[in-house]
Parts: sequence; structure tokens; C-alpha cells
Amino acid sequence: MVFASLALALLGYQLPAPRRHASSPRARSLFASLDADGSEVMPSAPALSLLSPAKVNLFLRILRRREDGYHELASLFQAVSLFDRLDFWERPGAAGPSMEVTDDSVCAALIPTDERNLVMRALQIFAERSGDARPIHCRLHKVIPAQAGMGGGSGDAATALHAANRLCGFPVSQETLIEWGAELGSDIGFFLSRGTAFCTGRGELIEPLDPLPPAPVYLVKPAEGLSTPGVFKALGLSPNEELPGASPQALLDEFAENVYTATFVNDLEPPAEKVLPMLADLRAELSTLGFRAVMLSGSGTTIFCVGTPRGDVVDTWQDAIRAKFDVEVYEEMFCRRLPDERLWYAEQPEGAKLVDLDDSLSSSQAL
Repeated sequence: MVFASLALALLGYQLPAPRRHASSPRARSLFASLDADGSEVMPSAPALSLLSPAKVNLFLRILRRREDGYHELASLFQAVSLFDRLDFWERPGAAGPSMEVTDDSVCAALIPTDERNLVMRALQIFAERSGDARPIHCRLHKVIPAQAGMGGGSGDAATALHAANRLCGFPVSQETLIEWGAELGSDIGFFLSRGTAFCTGRGELIEPLDPLPPAPVYLVKPAEGLSTPGVFKALGLSPNEELPGASPQALLDEFAENVYTATFVNDLEPPAEKVLPMLADLRAELSTLGFRAVMLSGSGTTIFCVGTPRGDVVDTWQDAIRAKFDVEVYEEMFCRRLPDERLWYAEQPEGAKLVDLDDSLSSSQAL
């Protein structure tokens, strides 16, 4: 299995649009049209196009249920190279931010384009607080599935915050963007890190970490989704009740040493499998294939598999899994941002060289 093209995302190199992305989204841009007087409203080419990654929880500890009903968690978040695509235009003279969704997006008809969408709320909070209220339009091409435990909507909101800041000349610090993101949603601040972070509180307290080394990861997403509140309800903690388990710091130390020998823990896996028993069957089946780790991401329903399968099943396991379960399989990589905060995921500085990482992947898995 060749992962070199996806591995480039790890180093922040510019990737072509993933094959699941339409090469030319069918949605017609609001700006590829003329005014009543025949003048062009806006050029059809976007001012900025960015890729927004998904994430997985390499470990997720639920420490206790708080008196306010929220759960205190400790989790290692990792960005992965399953990308939504967001295009941005400035709209001089418009009343405020706006957005559209491409017709070939995942569940396009169900995606709101008003204030219910985190992208719109991100653009609004930036306009209200940055001192630069220039109207921005976003076209979203959605690839990351919903109810997957992969933070697709949160990543899109973080991408919108970065895009607005970039189009306005970076008037706002990265730290402030993270604070605004936390107000919008628990996971949003994570995507403003470099792609690896230790997250606590409700998930809104972000401790950026050095990016983890390259690792292939398969994302196996069942057609069925799960409600996060429903999974927490099945966990069944009472207010102030603690859930015993491994020390988050000890888990962090293991991942810092070697991803492939670390302990993968998800305290939401048992309640999720209680709510949707097929997840246990799917996970058991995937666990026979030789991956270094197989675990549910967040509250599900995506199961991720770290490493590569055994050689005798490498060409057949995906078809076999799809024949037995109603799932989609995505071949991805851990990905990161470069240290330059002006760059986003899968972007590179001018003149950077592309590197084939197949050899480094093989050697790191052999450790």
C-alpha cells in the first residue's frame, strides 16, 4: 500500500484535492453571475481555498461528570487527512457573511447555510470582534461524514476563522482565535493547533503538542450515526461521579515515545457499543486484520485503524468488510500544520520540496 501522497500532508505540503472531492463542484458560485446592469458581481475564482481536516481521539478518558451536567475529559486529538474543502470570497457591499454548499457534498440537503452552521457563526464572530467587518462568502464542499466522531463541523469553523483572519491581513492572534473558537464549540480550538493537542475540560482547553510522527490510519465509518448525548447517557455517570482508568499523563508519555506501541483507550467505546451493538462486531472483525490499534473515535461511529493490515489481506480486507457491514473506508494519514501560523493544513512555503515518506513509515512501524 502506497501512502506517499497522503504522507505529504504530514509535512504541510500542498496536496491535490483528494479523490473523493469533485474536481469541479457542481454548486454554482453566487459570484459567477452578473448584476441586473450586466456588471460582474465577483470573479468565480475564490480568493482563498483551504482544506479542513478531520480528527480522531487517540485516547479519550472521561474523568468525571460535573455538577453542570458536562463531563470532564482528557483526550489526545490528532488531525487526519480526510478533508472538507472551503472556498472563500470577499463580498464588498454585502450585508454580512454568507455561505453555500456544493450539490455533491455529503448530505448536502441537510447542511444549513444560516447561523445554524458553525462556519457562518465563525465568520460572524470574527466580523463582530476583529474590527474588520468585510463580508466574506464561503462555499463548502463536504466530505467528512456527520455523526462520525471526527469533528468535521468544528474543523470547518476553525478553517473559516483562519480564512477570515488571513483575508483581513492577520489582525487577530492565534491565541485569540482559539478563545473565540472555544465559545463556538468544544473541538474548534483544537484545529487551530498544529494538528496534535491534549484537550481537557469539555474539550475546549487546548494544550498544543509537537506533531506526532507519520502514521497511516484507516477510517471505517458505518452508515449509522450516534447521538453524542445518547452515548454519554449510556455511560451513566451521576453528578460528581468519577470514572477510574489510566492516567492521562501516562498515556501522553506513551504516545510521545511511540504511537505504535502506545495504549489506545476510549471510555466512550463501551457505551457506544451498547447503544449500537454492530460497532462491537465491526471492531472485533477489524481487530483480526493485523493493525497496530483498532478503536472507536470519540462517541462514534467511526472506527480508526492505525498502521497497515497483514500482507495476506492487504488487497482484500476492504471489500470483505464492505460486504459484511454497511461502511465506508478511507485511507488517510496523520496530518499537521507547519509552524508558520499563516499557513493552514496541507499548505507549504514557497519552494518546499516534496518527500516520499514510504521508507520512514516502514521503519517507524518496525520499531
